[in-house]
Amino acid sequence: MGKTKKPATYENLEALPVGWVGEILGDELVASPRPAMPHARVVWALSALLGPAFDLGQPGIRGGWWLLYEPELHLGRDIVVPDLAGWRRERVPVPSFMDAPFSTVAPDWVCEVLSPSTEDVDRHRKLPLYHREGVSHVWLIEPSTRTLEIYRRQERDWLRVARHSGDGEVLAEPFDAITLTLGSLWWPRAGSPRAPLPSP
Repeated sequence: MGKTKKPATYENLEALPVGWVGEILGDELVASPRPAMPHARVVWALSALLGPAFDLGQPGIRGGWWLLYEPELHLGRDIVVPDLAGWRRERVPVPSFMDAPFSTVAPDWVCEVLSPSTEDVDRHRKLPLYHREGVSHVWLIEPSTRTLEIYRRQERDWLRVARHSGDGEVLAEPFDAITLTLGSLWWPRAGSPRAPLPSP
């Protein structure tokens, strides 16, 4: 009989080289290097656009969310690190994980920014996991094609409610109380004029 592979442990995550992100899916260690610049740009820009309105709160918009960058989630035997995640405050008024290194409470919204090395894992392994844990919305963003896919949880599977592309303005649930400008997420195209700096 062949040897049975041992399930991955948290010690395996801690042993990864500096700069690598590790996750455990189905007892298997899944590791990837730090994201490339287009990926990092999307995550930063999306945090800047959503955070003030929905976490910190702006005049005329009720906050109602806790938003976190790359939170470590322990969901059953699985450990995942989405690019962004959010918890509705009506469900989690005071996060039990405020002083913890990770959360065991599944978020209500998750955003994964796709890259060639992570797309298969994000689509085919993490989406079913998020559905199992009751996450209500997932965004998949592809910087190379400048697209945003929005998924809403149904009883048995995900429903893709929208696929936006380009630089225009969109309403993207569950954050459709504001208009999201997709062009703000991407680096300028080569040869395109740079946006003017704001006046002092």
